[in-house]
Amino acid sequence: MNKKRVLTSMLVWCCLIASGQVKPTPVFVSGQDGHASYRIPAIVSLPGGQLLAFAEGRVKDSDDFGDINIVMKRSSDHGKTWSALTQVADYDTMQAGNPAPVVDLTDPDFPGGRIFLFYNTGNNHEGQVRKGKGYREVWYITSTDGGGTWSVPVNITTQVHRPLQPAVNPAWNFPEDWRSYANTPGHAMQFSRGQYKGRIYVAANHSAGTPKKRFEDYQAHGYYTDDHGKTFHLGASLPMPGSNEATATELSHGKLMINTRNQRGDVKARLVGISADGGASWERTYTDPQLPDPVCEGSLLNIGWKKNKAILAFCNAADTTTRDNLTLRISYDEGRTWPGKYVIAASGKAIPSYAAYSDIVKIDEQHIGVLYEADNYTKIVFVPQSL
Repeated sequence: MNKKRVLTSMLVWCCLIASGQVKPTPVFVSGQDGHASYRIPAIVSLPGGQLLAFAEGRVKDSDDFGDINIVMKRSSDHGKTWSALTQVADYDTMQAGNPAPVVDLTDPDFPGGRIFLFYNTGNNHEGQVRKGKGYREVWYITSTDGGGTWSVPVNITTQVHRPLQPAVNPAWNFPEDWRSYANTPGHAMQFSRGQYKGRIYVAANHSAGTPKKRFEDYQAHGYYTDDHGKTFHLGASLPMPGSNEATATELSHGKLMINTRNQRGDVKARLVGISADGGASWERTYTDPQLPDPVCEGSLLNIGWKKNKAILAFCNAADTTTRDNLTLRISYDEGRTWPGKYVIAASGKAIPSYAAYSDIVKIDEQHIGVLYEADNYTKIVFVPQSL
């Protein structure tokens, strides 16, 4: 295609974004491409600007457990159009889910960047696993050609999980007795500067021991690698019972923020932890009333720096009763306040699950892309938001 024509097309596209005329583009649609339903979106940007969108492709129905694959689509025009679907992880008739992609930009062996895709497999429903009747495992695959091909899966369960099921695997003999386990819904992260530059951190959550009331057996945690996936280390659990479905990002001076849903549901707002050592431990935790939440997933992203402070973007269903009012917020003071506010999708009619799980990606200095579940989980769509 003519370069001038491409630039003209992108200029028109950016103008439409700024004017609010761009409508959400369907990326994964229920009933298409061999899957009855698609859930749990995740998205990353490659060094050349291409976008990779991931999701769980649920073969037979919309249930959280069953024959579930991890699928992917690519966009080379900032999300305006998307490629055909490809399948990147399959656990036979069981579950492969919770895709958490991140691009490693600091490995000298792969100067063009290497994609890591972390995911979980399981052999029973979450409720049964929580009771000790089943298990979850943790894996990753990598790609050095922009997602065209993928490596053989690597199992890192014993490094980042703490199951107590020696009958299943003699190495699973951890007294912590973690049961349910899930990576972040959405992208993982990598430190771009400072003492921990290059560290890949994956936010996650687990349940421990016998189920408790109000889901207080759940806690968020994270795991990380400082050697490009050769070894992994388990960070401390967030000391907030009921913290679940976590997302994380880099702050200044080697600090990390984790942001989770409150599974207890007693306070309809996001739970936050601040780490001063790159996610290894927690120095401060709090509930943020500026970020209302109906007990749903949210996505957090560092989108730049200003005076050595991280500029953050956060997106979630900003409602206390239903999964609706999907809102993108911007913070210029590392999450202390959130003055930027952009409503991405709102029904205005309290329609259940009008806009649910989402993930966000930086397109350029003026635009954030939002990949989200729409219309009661019938599709996952993408829309760019002008800042």
